[in-house]
Amino acid sequence: MSEKSRLDEIREELKKLDISPTIFARKEIHELPDILSADEKIVYLVEGRNKTNNHHIILVATDRRLIFVDKEFMYGLKVEDFSYSKISSIQYETAVLLASIDIQVTDDIVEIDGVGRYHAELFCEKVRDFMSRPEGSTQNTPEPSVLDLLEQLGRLKESGVLSEEEFLDQKKKLMNKL
Repeated sequence: MSEKSRLDEIREELKKLDISPTIFARKEIHELPDILSADEKIVYLVEGRNKTNNHHIILVATDRRLIFVDKEFMYGLKVEDFSYSKISSIQYETAVLLASIDIQVTDDIVEIDGVGRYHAELFCEKVRDFMSRPEGSTQNTPEPSVLDLLEQLGRLKESGVLSEEEFLDQKKKLMNKL
């Protein structure tokens, strides 16, 4: 898959999520095809300013991790990502129109301000959803064992979905895997 088509996919994902990044996030958005895995999905994205260095950044919550992307003209690209299990807390504080987000990651606090008020609340909610899931539940569900598949096959035969011949054929294929 070419980088351009992956960028188009990312733009479509953002559009479906009703996220319209500003022109200030353009550089960071263009880096996402190289940062995200081919099958990694964006759950939410916010932009703001890193309180530490006052750079414009984006925070991307995906179905796998939380990513900070900072692409400044003179400083190059800085990408930090964290698994949701490493985040101990995320909170936001609102002002009139804007909000700030504080994320506690291991022994460090990442502070972002200048985030849209509504977007900060939604972003924190999405990240909390992933933080509360048991690790590994967002991806790679284990394959059922051959015994589990044999049980399912038996139920399909009993319920009349499979004929005796189809059942025996599938059973033989499964038994060869043992």
